[in-house]
Amino acid sequence: MQQYDNGVRASSLTGVRWTKSGRSNQSGNCVEVAALPDGSIALRNSRHPDGPALVYTRAEITAFVGGARDGDFDTFTE
Repeated sequence: MQQYDNGVRASSLTGVRWTKSGRSNQSGNCVEVAALPDGSIALRNSRHPDGPALVYTRAEITAFVGGARDGDFDTFTE
């Protein structure tokens, strides 16, 4: 199975479905995520769909989302 590296060109991730938050705004300020065939998760900037994608393990994404739910990153949105 193919392994994906951080910084991979998002447009090279063919056959994946990118999903963005319902909280995204009309000016395109959003992050999109996609599940990759190897079980990892890719993130990209919706304004640059052909740009780089960051790739994380499911455990890393689970920890990040848990931290967001717990308010660990609230200082970044104030």
